[in-house]
Amino acid sequence: MLNWAVRYFPILRVLKRFIRAGEPVLEIGAGPYGLAEFYQYPFVGCDIKFLQRPRSPMVPVVCSGGALPFADDSFGAAIASDVLEHVAPGQRRVVISEALRVTRRLAVFGFPSGADAFMTDRQIFGEFLKLTQAAPDWLEEHMRYPFPGPELFEGLSADWTVGSFGNEHLRFHYWLAHKEMDPLWSRFLGVLPRVVPSPLELALRLVDREPFYRRIFVVTRR
Repeated sequence: MLNWAVRYFPILRVLKRFIRAGEPVLEIGAGPYGLAEFYQYPFVGCDIKFLQRPRSPMVPVVCSGGALPFADDSFGAAIASDVLEHVAPGQRRVVISEALRVTRRLAVFGFPSGADAFMTDRQIFGEFLKLTQAAPDWLEEHMRYPFPGPELFEGLSADWTVGSFGNEHLRFHYWLAHKEMDPLWSRFLGVLPRVVPSPLELALRLVDREPFYRRIFVVTRR
């Protein structure tokens, strides 16, 4: 839960800057929770499958991010948080193109990026193996492909402007991954976003410093 807050709080700040409250939002690769943990307005969450019952206020849609079943300009914003690293490299630009097709104004893509981020996750993965514990599914999938990078946004149409910022210090990511291996720590950290969301949001800004684990790309229509 805390690791979701780390990556969603910055995205929520971007949404507040660019769209009106309640404007249609699409989350690609939302899983059963996605924005629903932190966002009070109904939004569409799509994924290739939902292993658990999707949480309100999400409106779930089963589909691939590379073939969205929505008309052009259907949403005020589209987001994909920690999704592109799970997509085969040859399909990543397809997902980006689909997100831009269905949004009128804004698309936000957050993902772990760079060799240092990949090496950090590989170290965590190796520590699971040493403990003979099954690594989380997300971590196993991180080992399949190289992490995405800024080159994905090169050559976009002149209709779009691309900006980016860093998210989550590498050491904090490493520390948090270890704490979430422990059931007691995991439960404790999991309640913080629900109990003290505003102070936590301010505190987490302190861990948004170099070297970054994740980059968040903000693509806006000119």
